[in-house]
Amino acid sequence: MPELPEVEALAAYLRDRAVGRRVERLEVAAISALKTYDPPPSAVAGKEIIGAGRHGKYLDVFFEGGLHLLVHLSRAGWLHYRETFPSNTPLKPGKGPIALRVRLDDGSGFDLTEAGTQKRLSAYLVTDPAQVERVATLGPDALALDQPTFAALIRGQRGQVKGVLTDQKVLSGIGNAYSDEILHAAKMSPFAITNRLSDEQLATLYEAMRTVLNDAVSRSVGQKAAELKGEKRSGMKVHARTGLPCPVCGDTVREVSFATTSLQYCPTCQTGGKPLADRRLSRLVR
Repeated sequence: MPELPEVEALAAYLRDRAVGRRVERLEVAAISALKTYDPPPSAVAGKEIIGAGRHGKYLDVFFEGGLHLLVHLSRAGWLHYRETFPSNTPLKPGKGPIALRVRLDDGSGFDLTEAGTQKRLSAYLVTDPAQVERVATLGPDALALDQPTFAALIRGQRGQVKGVLTDQKVLSGIGNAYSDEILHAAKMSPFAITNRLSDEQLATLYEAMRTVLNDAVSRSVGQKAAELKGEKRSGMKVHARTGLPCPVCGDTVREVSFATTSLQYCPTCQTGGKPLADRRLSRLVR
């Protein structure tokens, strides 16, 4: 799933390439992807793209006249920029991986696509981002907090630190991948309980979050959209590296699996050398 660094990079790419262009038309190929109907997709025709940004993991493309196209790419969604399209023929609904297509006045544009059968990509055309409930209820951005505010926010929750970091209503922008990386950098168990963390642990966690996210943003911004997934994978030390050696200590990266997801960690770096138990089968190691 694209997280804060990748969404920031996609927004930067659109600012460089699409801002200043006018929309020829917005085509919807996956009816289920567009979650709003007023204003209609035709409302952006002829409108200039005046900016792009993000709200947590939501990409925000904004047009003159106050319209916003908000997109959550979910697990398998992506943005593909096209210098030209092979045909000017409108997309046929339900055909292929393309969910939405934005055609611009210079012949370029971008597709929002989603691989696989679980179609969860969501797009909203609104006049105010706060009209999207999940945007309106986002917690503060992970890179917008100072250390005391972060510490108070995390300590104010009572839960496993992995889950708290990825709860978008508490803190926005961090998902499964970067939470694994942040906890590895902080040398902290993903099952540590947040309201038991010491001041020193919270300070370390904050610095790890800032370092991991800022490093990922710096590596991602300026990359072409097609290169971002590879750039993300290349920077990972534990996430999606089960069975491989930890690049810090050489121990084997381990995994804990859940119903629909998993986490990765290094026992030596994070849990005093003890493998974590599968939460479904036995008590957690904290």
